Amino acid sequence: MKLSEKPSSSYSGAMTPASIELKAERVAATKAATEPAPAFALAILAGLFVAMGATFMLVVKCDGTLPFAATQLLGGFSFTLGLFLILAAGAELFTGNCLMVMGPLSGRFGWGGLLKSWLVVIVGNLVGSVLAAALLIGADAASANGGAFAQAAISVATAKTSLPWLTVFFRAILCNVLVCLAVWCGHASTNVADKFFAALLPVMAFMGAGFEHCVANMFFLSYALMLQATGVAGAVTLGGCVMNLSAAILGNAAGGAALGAAYWFVYGRKKGKE
Repeated sequence: MKLSEKPSSSYSGAMTPASIELKAERVAATKAATEPAPAFALAILAGLFVAMGATFMLVVKCDGTLPFAATQLLGGFSFTLGLFLILAAGAELFTGNCLMVMGPLSGRFGWGGLLKSWLVVIVGNLVGSVLAAALLIGADAASANGGAFAQAAISVATAKTSLPWLTVFFRAILCNVLVCLAVWCGHASTNVADKFFAALLPVMAFMGAGFEHCVANMFFLSYALMLQATGVAGAVTLGGCVMNLSAAILGNAAGGAALGAAYWFVYGRKKGKE
């Protein structure tokens, strides 16, 4: 690619993978240069958006008449709301931002700037997730479907905190490969509809397969703890939540960073900075 070349389209109006990589580098540099306060605000929004998708998914999960495959597929479809809003409306999500490794690899900014950006965003995502859980408690969403909504939320959180650490870690790697592929394809999008379809299948795949997304888990686990505090029966513990989130965060970081590094290796390492 020549230094003067701009990201371009080659088929069906979509950008080429090489042009997506260049755009991803530029996006990473912009994110790294964003002041902490607006980045934190956008991260809170991302936590809220993911929580809304997770809430939509719980509506599907609380219908006990659906067979397993239908529940997983419809739940994944519903959960797509979160990533779609992030891609279309704009917000900062830690899992998608794992692609930012392209910035330091290309020399656009340093590893310290990457870690600082990640820290601000992941804390903001946690705040947004907990805030969404508190809002649902205030809205008495737990009473939906005769209380089945609350039981579905407790069931999801219990299943997550019952998994071994390494299982969560590897599921989180697989999850964020899919999430970052959705973000990667979203970079090629030319309109809002494209962004929705870029998010749809990867999100349905990771939710349907039961992979682990740390920001979604921040919502599921905090909501379960709040439900238990209000008297809903459950066995979710704070220690189990910390175990799950530590594995999910590290696994998501590993999966997303590996995907970003692979695309940089193929398309970015031999070109000059633009």
